[in-house]
Amino acid sequence: MSPRKVAVVATLVRGQRVGTAMDVLRFTKRAAALPLRKLLESAIANATHRSGGAVDVDKLFVKHISVDPGPIFKRVMFRARGQGYRIHKKTSHVHVVLTEASSKGKA
Repeated sequence: MSPRKVAVVATLVRGQRVGTAMDVLRFTKRAAALPLRKLLESAIANATHRSGGAVDVDKLFVKHISVDPGPIFKRVMFRARGQGYRIHKKTSHVHVVLTEASSKGKA
């Protein structure tokens, strides 16, 4: 999926608590919402596994999320009179950083 399409949905969850971000992604009617929701679920699972279960999931929030362009797959669509048009299938790299909110920090 192109980075522009994914970046629109990523801005919706930037800075949100994890529970709120999951709800936003669940009810967003953009095609990029499902892959981002899966990515956020994976990031939550990684955070709890790496800390040995010491992380409180309710205190996690999305500190940073960025979308960068990935490799472009080049294809050809054959057209009339022996012509061929190039098709560029764009991909995205998404980076997510979760942090635990302190008692004084985010509410």
